[in-house]
Amino acid sequence: MTEQTTGRRVTANINLTLDGRYNGPGGAADLGAIVPYATTEVARAHLTRIWEGATTALLGRVNAEGFLGFWPSVAADENADPRDRGYATWLVNAEKVVFSTTLTEAPWERTRVVNAPAPDVVAELKAAGGGDLLVNSSASLIRPLLSADLIDRLYLMITPEIAGSGQRLFDDGLPASKWTLTHQETGKLGEMGLVYDRAR
Repeated sequence: MTEQTTGRRVTANINLTLDGRYNGPGGAADLGAIVPYATTEVARAHLTRIWEGATTALLGRVNAEGFLGFWPSVAADENADPRDRGYATWLVNAEKVVFSTTLTEAPWERTRVVNAPAPDVVAELKAAGGGDLLVNSSASLIRPLLSADLIDRLYLMITPEIAGSGQRLFDDGLPASKWTLTHQETGKLGEMGLVYDRAR
């Protein structure tokens, strides 16, 4: 059976340490190896790159609560960096799909909550609408989508630190896949903004 789609790409963005972790030994809130690099020129250019062309943001509940509790105030802040404000405005205005087993209704505008496997939901979204689908820093969604070979582009921000422990994005058990580096930028602190496209 041939899958019919509109040609929407599925993209994913996440920040990782040199040892492949998206948080440190203190758990989900331990971003000590990530946050110091979030406002560099390379990071802000990378932030702009991830949302250009995207019309839908896909978020896990925890990230949704963090992002949507913070970014709307940036969108309204005339003194914020224009790149931060651009992303924030996009996030506020974009269609948002939040994956949750506990939320029953969305406390945010232009948002729907789903309690279903990410590959099933993404397959439905790809078949309707237009623009890229951006999985925004949610490893709980990126992993199953990688397993289902549904991600077309990876936006990785690599920070020059080894966290030592914490959660890794690329766990054992993911299927093998090949990727083509389509953009690379290195900042003064050693941080790197990378874009990889799935080679199929």
